[in-house]
Amino acid sequence: MKVAIMQPYIFPYIGYFQLISEVDKFVIYDNIQYTKKGWINRNRILINGKDEYITLPLKKGSDYLKIAERDLADTFANDKIKLLRKIADNYRKAPEYHTVHSLIEKIVNQDEQNLFNYIFYSLQSICDFLEIKKEFIVSSTLQIDHSLKGQDKVIAICQVLNSTEYINPIGGVELYNKDIFWQKNIRLNFLKSKPIEYKQYANDFIPWLSIIDVLMFNKRETVKQYLNSYYTII
Repeated sequence: MKVAIMQPYIFPYIGYFQLISEVDKFVIYDNIQYTKKGWINRNRILINGKDEYITLPLKKGSDYLKIAERDLADTFANDKIKLLRKIADNYRKAPEYHTVHSLIEKIVNQDEQNLFNYIFYSLQSICDFLEIKKEFIVSSTLQIDHSLKGQDKVIAICQVLNSTEYINPIGGVELYNKDIFWQKNIRLNFLKSKPIEYKQYANDFIPWLSIIDVLMFNKRETVKQYLNSYYTII
């Protein structure tokens, strides 16, 4: 059985969904520390031919709070309108806008203030749209020693789920020791996305933008084909 473990990201790039597609069970961390300037509550979309960030504003809190302990800012009710307008202004002429905009509106307008729950719902909604049917597991529900860190925590999660294979994005290749995984009867593999390119209006192509960009410019069946556009590296 294959398992992957990731932080929750808002509207992540397609490689995130390729990873979900590759495994049997997908674990999402809710009880690890929130990190600033990462991808948890921000991503990039196409704005006036360039890549720019969109961000979910957060209520002020301690830097030591876990992801599940962070809440969206009280101003987000108004910020939702601005975010949807920004997406609409820049993708209204995209070929799949009229198919996708209702999905994006449903996600953005959800009545949820907790950061983790908000992102978790968004990921599940996009997976439903793309017909990715996998089991999602919230990390805090697992019976492990949650004080463990890094590789030790990953192995503990794999063991409690009786996983025989752990898949990690290629960016983490330096973080893990394959021999230690083998000693625990777990095969360690890495997922590397193949280059994906499509027409973004008349602009030079900007790769690895948010899944919003992929969905706006490609038919759903094409995006589902992109989900298989990766290598698994042993």
